[in-house]
Amino acid sequence: MKRFARTLASRVLNAMTTPQFARVVGSPWYFLAGRRAGREISLKSARAILVACPDEIGNVVLATPFLRELRRNAPGGWITLIVKPELFNLVELCPYVNEIVTFDWRVSGRAGALKRHARALHLAATRLWRRRFDLALLPRWDADLYHSTYLIYFSGASRRVGYSEHVLQRKQQINAGFDRMLTDALPDTSAIHEVDQYLEVLRFLGGEVVDDRLELWLGAKDRSLAQQLFAQCGMACDDGVIALAPGAGAPRKCWPVERFAELGRLLAREYDVRFVVVGGPQDGHLGLRLESELGSSSVLNLAGRTTLRQTAAVLEPCCLAVSNDSGPIHLAAAVGSPVVEIAWHPCGGSPADPDSPARFHPWGVPHVVVQPEHAADGCRDSCQSSNPHCILEIQPDQVLEAVRRLIPAAVSAGAGRPVKPIVSRLGSTP
Repeated sequence: MKRFARTLASRVLNAMTTPQFARVVGSPWYFLAGRRAGREISLKSARAILVACPDEIGNVVLATPFLRELRRNAPGGWITLIVKPELFNLVELCPYVNEIVTFDWRVSGRAGALKRHARALHLAATRLWRRRFDLALLPRWDADLYHSTYLIYFSGASRRVGYSEHVLQRKQQINAGFDRMLTDALPDTSAIHEVDQYLEVLRFLGGEVVDDRLELWLGAKDRSLAQQLFAQCGMACDDGVIALAPGAGAPRKCWPVERFAELGRLLAREYDVRFVVVGGPQDGHLGLRLESELGSSSVLNLAGRTTLRQTAAVLEPCCLAVSNDSGPIHLAAAVGSPVVEIAWHPCGGSPADPDSPARFHPWGVPHVVVQPEHAADGCRDSCQSSNPHCILEIQPDQVLEAVRRLIPAAVSAGAGRPVKPIVSRLGSTP
């Protein structure tokens, strides 16, 4: 009897987390509020627009052209942006939105999905319904891992636009039935860069895209703090500084910190350069390791010590950034710093992979992506290990060569003070 009760309870919980159940919950609200599906609603005619983007750092940075062009096409509309709480600082000064709402999708326990439903409904009831949205947009092309589709459905928006669950096999499995919560499910299966994917949503709605550059919105205090931090260790913002970002959101994306240290030593032998280490709170130990290996006089360790905007302000004057596939590559690109990306995704891997450089390489700046030439044993289209695996195929001398290739582009781009070769160590004459 107990087993039967547990099985029944499990099935009921599973049923309550499906898109079908969401429609059962949401349909009465649409009826009582007099909201009807309105495919005729355009960007220009929309009085209130919701954008759901409770994603990671890189996704939000890559959405900045979308936000700017959305405002250009809907100059009089009220625009509400949803991000996760940790990214509020990043978008706080965005001039293109009227309101920023945070949504924490992370839950634990057996009824995790049901808890997300409850949070989404609570957010809708307390913050979203009063806006009476005409249009809700979910520009993410890949699988919705963040409950965004439920957010735009529960928002009560008359027109709800996003990419279909059928654009990727992976998305079809994870987001089965999600198309039912959209009024417009875009069928585009092209594995193009994420910036272009976002902008295609606007083009679908009849919008015009004038400018696709990234941007960030830094305050005077952010830049002032960056100058102070450089000065405290005897650096100036116009010194030849290379940023190192040794962390990432998953262990398999992390190039070993000892290889970052070896790269730093190789660069120090060849160029008159110093380093700044950036990263989140979880990367503090990596910063300490690089500081120890390369010397505190050569390294400004800011890993875990700055906000997202302050990190961007530190990256802005750097001549270039060397980073794993993580948020700093996009922060650096958004402030105009060239980037060397150390990618775990192998050459020849699937371009549709959620971490493929084809979709997420640094946008709009000179960059070099260093990838494993071949997948390591046991992997094919992407790395299947949970720990560093395919990325171990990349050696420090390969990244050094990428930096050498990028330095002339960094000089022409005017990023910081150009690094200078140490001619005596190169065996050439002054």
